[in-house]
Order: sequence, then structure tokens, then C-alpha cells
Amino acid sequence: MTKQELIYLVFGIVIVVSLIFDLGLMSKKGKAVTIKQALFQTFFWVILALSFGLFILYEDGKIFFFEYLSAYLMEWSLSIDNIFVFILIFSAFNVKEIHYGRTLIIGILMAIVFRIIFITVGVALVERFHWILYIFGLFLVYTGYKMFSANEEAEFDPQKSVVYKWMQRFLPLVPHDGGGKYIITENHKKKFTILFVVIIMLAAIDLVFALDSIPAVMGISRDRMIIYTSNIFAVLGLRSLFFLLRGAVNKFDYLQQGIAIVLVFIGVKMLTEHWLNQWISKSAQVGMSLGVIVLCISGSIIYSLAKNRKGLPPEGDGV
Repeated sequence: MTKQELIYLVFGIVIVVSLIFDLGLMSKKGKAVTIKQALFQTFFWVILALSFGLFILYEDGKIFFFEYLSAYLMEWSLSIDNIFVFILIFSAFNVKEIHYGRTLIIGILMAIVFRIIFITVGVALVERFHWILYIFGLFLVYTGYKMFSANEEAEFDPQKSVVYKWMQRFLPLVPHDGGGKYIITENHKKKFTILFVVIIMLAAIDLVFALDSIPAVMGISRDRMIIYTSNIFAVLGLRSLFFLLRGAVNKFDYLQQGIAIVLVFIGVKMLTEHWLNQWISKSAQVGMSLGVIVLCISGSIIYSLAKNRKGLPPEGDGV
């Protein structure tokens, strides 16, 4: 067994055992998740992800460890952006709180499958056509610019989304949750409930976010194992993070700007990779990426909380 195969094997075992522990012991079907449970589960997934990072450090060395840590932090911070949209989806379809947990985990597991496919195709394309990295770089710079200057008043409406309109057109839907079921039988016909709609919406929205996050991670590392594992660990922690932050996510007014700066930085790094490799060592580049991610994300969160504590509105919200 090669070192890479060993890491994948350990990763697979850790994920399966952790999911059984999380869903079987820490989560109870039909009951709302408390803040205390969410905090414990969030710590559980973060500590697990960091412990796996230490395993990578032991097996592959510090460069791969810092790449993994940078990629994980990038994905984790983008997950906070996901949460705001998830809240909008649950609110738009009037989902009962007792159904949040199960609906989230199914949607997240579907999102992981889509991400694995997306990553596999993306890495294969970059390996075959290296110039695609420059397209990714331009895309990240453009996305970061748009995100930094985005108008927050243009709020996403799940019921006007292309995905929901497609489901309304092609699927037999019912306007209720079917008592917690996803598919029910009415008048001898199979119909899909609102919970089914929400699961598809969650997976689809995560895939849209992945269009930003996966190219960004590829700007940090080209190693398949790093990209797969950092993505999956970050997404698996999304459910507990949702319950922990859903009441506070709107307090992070400047997180979007912090993420935008990181995306622009990684995009520029991808565009200038040829010259960077000639002048800056690989370890220095990885350290620089990690430093920028930590500084921008932590700085934007601290600045947001400080502004809220002083009671000052974000720029552009004044009369």
C-alpha cells in the first residue's frame, strides 16, 4: 500500500465512523438541535479536520500540511457564506425546525457527491490543459471584485430561482412537508414534498458556491488528496455550523469583503504562478497563502463584531 492509498484509507474510515457517531449518537431524529449540541458538533468536526491535518504533517511533511490547512480554512470561511443562503431557503419554504437537521445532512451529502465529481473533472482538465488555471485565476479575480462591491439589498429569493422553477415545471410537488417525508402518495400518485425541494435547493446552491471555492482551493494546492479532504471536512462541518451561527451570521457584515480579498489574492497568484515559482519557494508561497487567508478572514470577522458592538452601520447603509 502506497502512502497516498494509506491516507485515503484513513480518511475514509475516519469519515464513516465520524458520520455514524455524529448522526447516531449526537443527533436525534425529530428533535431540534440546541446551541449546546451545535457547539459540541462544530468542535468535533473542526478538531477532527485539524487532527487529520496533523496526520498529513506526519506522513507528507509541512508543505502538504500547510496546503491542507489553507484549503480547509478557505472552504470553512466560504461555508459561513453558504449558511446565510441556507437560512433564506428554509425560511422561504417554511420548513419546521425539527426537520432542519435531517434535511441539511441529506443535502450536504448530495453536495459532497457533486463536489467530488466537480473536483475530479477540474483536476483532470488542469493536468491536461495547464492554461485553464489562468481562466480560473481571471474568474477568481472577477468573482472577488464582484463580491467585494456587491449590493447586499439584492437578496437571493429561493422561490424565484431557476432550480425551483425547473422542479415546479417537471416534478409533481405538494406545498407541505408530508409530516417529515420527502416523497408521499396522493390520489395514487407519487409526489414530492417541500422537504425534497429544500434538499435539492441546498445541494444546488452548494454547487454554485463550489464554482468559486474549488478553483480557489486549486490555487492553493494541486494535490487531489488535499483538495478532496479539505473540501469534504469543511462541508461536513456545515450542518453544525449552521445551527451554531444561524442567529449571528448577519452580524458578520464585512466577512464577504474578507473572502473577496482572499479570492482576488489567489486569482492573482494563479495568474502569476510562472514568475512566482522562479522567485519564491514553494514553502514560502504556501505560508504566504495561509497568512493572507487567516489575516483576511479573522480580520473581517473581528472588524464586523467591533462595528456591531459600537452600533455603527456598515458603509453605504447610512441615510
